[in-house]
Amino acid sequence: MTSFVVRRGGQVATAAELAPLAFAGYAHFTAMQVRGRRVRGLDLHLERLRSASVELFGTAVPDERVLAYLRAAIEAGPEDLSLTATVYSTAGEFTVAGPDAEVEVLVRTGPAASGPRGPLALSAVGHERVLPAVKHVGEVAKTYHLRQAVAQGFDDAAFVDRRGRLTEGSIWNLAFWDGAAVVWPEGEMLGGTTMGIVRRQLDRLGVAQRVQDVTPADLPALAGAVVMNSWTPGVAVHRIGDTPLPEAPAFVELLHRAYQAEPLTSP
Repeated sequence: MTSFVVRRGGQVATAAELAPLAFAGYAHFTAMQVRGRRVRGLDLHLERLRSASVELFGTAVPDERVLAYLRAAIEAGPEDLSLTATVYSTAGEFTVAGPDAEVEVLVRTGPAASGPRGPLALSAVGHERVLPAVKHVGEVAKTYHLRQAVAQGFDDAAFVDRRGRLTEGSIWNLAFWDGAAVVWPEGEMLGGTTMGIVRRQLDRLGVAQRVQDVTPADLPALAGAVVMNSWTPGVAVHRIGDTPLPEAPAFVELLHRAYQAEPLTSP
């Protein structure tokens, strides 16, 4: 039983089916960690796929079909997996889809992951993603800025918008700690599923949260920072640009505790 499987419409994908997609970039996806063949925040992943499909294609694959495709991929592999579900149109890109164009789902699985250990140093880079609320493919800028950051001695990059606000990372959401409350940055960004899980569980735990502008100049007054994505609910950040930040292990532990409180569900 292998972790590496690519399935299209619930069946193992053929080379002929995958070949056109190797050169296409008009699609969107969601990524998740599967544990014991179950997933946290499944409702958030389904909502992400629905809303992004309507935005890009004007229609969406029904949840029941998506769940069947996820289930087939999960049952074909080991109990713990990384899984990515990508939605695309058979019309491809650089064209206007006609009425006969179908929206398809491609599911890829691989070994389970948990992200880097940290703490991380992030460069502060001026960048705003196109369609920031959609987790879409083909974003060359994210990998470019990651590579530039590493070449400059950082671990990754954090993005600063045109108003000077820190918004998100290359493949991460940002979260900050003021010593008493979790601070989420204000701005146009992708609302991560892990971020959604953590926010609703923090509410249930009674932990204070707020959304506000966070600029590089605000960092010295904060008591900690993390990045989070589908790999992990929190990796400590000890520096953004030239500004050091406390590693805040209690903050990181709080985010992990909130994430673990989210129940695992089967597709």
